[in-house]
Amino acid sequence: MAEAAVAEDLADGEGKAAPKSKKKLLIYGGAGLALIGLLAGGYFMFFKSKPADKQQQVVAQPPAVYFELPEMTVNLSATSERPQYLRVKVTLEMADTKTQDAVKTALPRVVDAFQVHLRELRAVDLEGSAGLYRLREELTRRINIAIAPAKIRGVLFKEVVVQ
Repeated sequence: MAEAAVAEDLADGEGKAAPKSKKKLLIYGGAGLALIGLLAGGYFMFFKSKPADKQQQVVAQPPAVYFELPEMTVNLSATSERPQYLRVKVTLEMADTKTQDAVKTALPRVVDAFQVHLRELRAVDLEGSAGLYRLREELTRRINIAIAPAKIRGVLFKEVVVQ
């Protein structure tokens, strides 16, 4: 009799557990399929689409034209009694000779924009790569304003000396 009661308990337990197991199996199976789908989609987005985009960018970008600005030496905005100077040599990178002609035409305005900004700097503003990056971005912005509607691609530093 005891064996019959145990057998009934096992049968009842399995009968009740079966629907819960099926529900769990469906939930875990669905989540697993969704995860596999997301991983496959991510793989195709990152690894299959980028090489084509890079090839198109390389082909679409024409060769650069460079224009060297005259060397500039300015007094830095100093807080101490001893004056500090900045000497900078800059080359501009642009897309075509049309932009180069715009820079040549507006050269006095470009040099003025440089001088005004550089005189406001302190030596600590130029420390490290972050300081030069900020300077490059600001000079690019000021040049593009001076030669609008033409635009340069970037400012390249040939020499930056703080004395």
